[in-house]
Amino acid sequence: MLKGRIHSTESFGTVDGPGVRFVVFFQGCPMRCKYCHNPDTWAFDGGKEMTADELLKEYDSYKEFLKTGGITATGGEPLAQPEFLAELFRKAKDKGIHTCLDTSAGCFDPGNTGKIDEVLKYTDLVMLDIKHIDDDEHKKLTGHTNRNILAFAEHIRDMDIPVWIRHVVVPGITDSRDELFRLGEFLSTLNNLKALDVLPYHDMAKPKYEELGLDYPLGDTPPLTKEEAIAAREIIVEGIRSGLRK
Repeated sequence: MLKGRIHSTESFGTVDGPGVRFVVFFQGCPMRCKYCHNPDTWAFDGGKEMTADELLKEYDSYKEFLKTGGITATGGEPLAQPEFLAELFRKAKDKGIHTCLDTSAGCFDPGNTGKIDEVLKYTDLVMLDIKHIDDDEHKKLTGHTNRNILAFAEHIRDMDIPVWIRHVVVPGITDSRDELFRLGEFLSTLNNLKALDVLPYHDMAKPKYEELGLDYPLGDTPPLTKEEAIAAREIIVEGIRSGLRK
């Protein structure tokens, strides 16, 4: 029986897709984002093994409260376990449950899309984190290129799967006007874009890093204010409008 490695679940998620949702945190992630607030999900040998039926049984115990929502797979990185995720989403769709994939798409290989395409067959919505539009800066921030991530954005566009884009604005790292504008220009090419969430960086994960014996990568980088996040979003939207005019 196919099992996935699961870090934890959340019964009433309200920021993980439309409506109130059952959120499944997958264990394991290849990326090392400097502002990650879930470093306890990095290790691929952590968490606990669960079947799709076990997760859906847990969903069913809350389903009366989830009628306007559904199930969201997040992490860690759900696409690092594509076979299990495809089974979970397929069984969820069989039960009429709305499925949302929250991903950074670091596992996507444009030259070998078969396993992830099987997941996408049963995916109603993708929430895609684009960490940085500049590839060199993306490598500094996450340890990985962004080329496959941008290719994933174009791939789900071509499959006409609705996408919500998330972007965390970090002072001194992802807050330059030029890069925010360039991100907007890229987003203008996604005719499946349904929402844009620009999130202010916060340092509330510091205690978790200390508990795990890890150095906090961003040190004393100050949190971003809500007003600064709103201003950053306006620059991205300017870029979208500029791209649409070209």
